[in-house]
Amino acid sequence: MLLVLLWLLAAALGQLWTPGSPYEVNLSIKLLPPSGQHWLGTDALGRDVASMLLLGAGQSLIVGLVAVGIGLVLGTALGLLAAAWRGWIEQMVLRIADLAFAFPAVLLAIMLTALYGPSMVNAMVAIGIFNIPVFVRVARASARVVWTRDFILAARVCGKGGWRITFEHVLPNIAPVLLVQATVQFALAILAEAALSYLGLGTQPPEPSWGRMLTEAQTLLWQAPLLALWPGLAIVLTVLGLNLLGDGLRDALDPRLSSLGHEEAE
Repeated sequence: MLLVLLWLLAAALGQLWTPGSPYEVNLSIKLLPPSGQHWLGTDALGRDVASMLLLGAGQSLIVGLVAVGIGLVLGTALGLLAAAWRGWIEQMVLRIADLAFAFPAVLLAIMLTALYGPSMVNAMVAIGIFNIPVFVRVARASARVVWTRDFILAARVCGKGGWRITFEHVLPNIAPVLLVQATVQFALAILAEAALSYLGLGTQPPEPSWGRMLTEAQTLLWQAPLLALWPGLAIVLTVLGLNLLGDGLRDALDPRLSSLGHEEAE
């Protein structure tokens, strides 16, 4: 949680203030080492690296929120639909999910780039579409377990319909599972955005991006290795924090894991 909070604070700070200019090109100060004026040095174009990292944190946050939001909303809705109405509806939803799994985020980004050009929006849409089948499977599997519980039978006896049971009883009971999965997918979305930006398919200049910073630094590894270290370290710490947070939420929210922990302690 501390790592995630550090990332969120960096993203918020980058929107309000930066120690230097992440956009201004000044070749007279290119490849400077870290100093009091440029905390993490400057890149090959004389831009302040610390400022670019701060703005890159905001870009990764936006991409993660939109991409995971697309997958969470659409995937959960389809998963709940498949769990509540079996038969041909469930099979149709599962086949759509299987079809979406056949197109990785990078391939979708390449297809969207060919049609509309490279951009952060296309990257978010590609990652979001890739997240949909993940949430479909998680929501469907969790919801099917809830539908077998006695309180669902009681709700049916009271005359509640399928939609009402889904939103009043099923969705609240699977929300913790969806939250944990969203945390994991958030980390994967940041990795995917960095990879797409590295390939030139994500965030476009002059907006800073951690992945594109790595691309620009790869030809200067021997001359200025710190240029690759800073964005690489930012990606590693952010993804690590989100994965650890997801594990912690799973342990805290899953009563079965808590009961197993108590039994082992005894």
